[in-house]
Amino acid sequence: MAIAFDGRGRLPIVTDVPAEAERLLESEPVMAHLGTCVEGRPHVAPVWYRYADDAVEIVTTGRKLANIRENPRVALSVQADEAGETKWTVTLLGTATIVDDEKETERARERINEKYGAEPEAYAENELVRIDVGSTSYRTY
Repeated sequence: MAIAFDGRGRLPIVTDVPAEAERLLESEPVMAHLGTCVEGRPHVAPVWYRYADDAVEIVTTGRKLANIRENPRVALSVQADEAGETKWTVTLLGTATIVDDEKETERARERINEKYGAEPEAYAENELVRIDVGSTSYRTY
């Protein structure tokens, strides 16, 4: 595992997703925020996600999807809180790919909807995006 620091000597940034960060990402259905950027204008929006097999799956549409088409470099920030206190935070930087496979999209949507307690067929208009993680920073409190 390669480790770098964030330039300020604080949170370590690792190029492989450490086992502890994987455990946190898979542990509970918390909201994530996806950051995209087109023409120098950042856009951050909440998303449901699923982490598995060294990649993140989201199903989305609208501006997030349009931004990914123009610039596939993304950030995903996930944080869990309890009683107003942060328990942990994981930030992933990576490259997003829009998956053009209807069956794979349907299966991913069902997995994500199940994780968050939605009906399996909900959000049928959304498209599957797979994010290959390039670097990770995480912290537990």
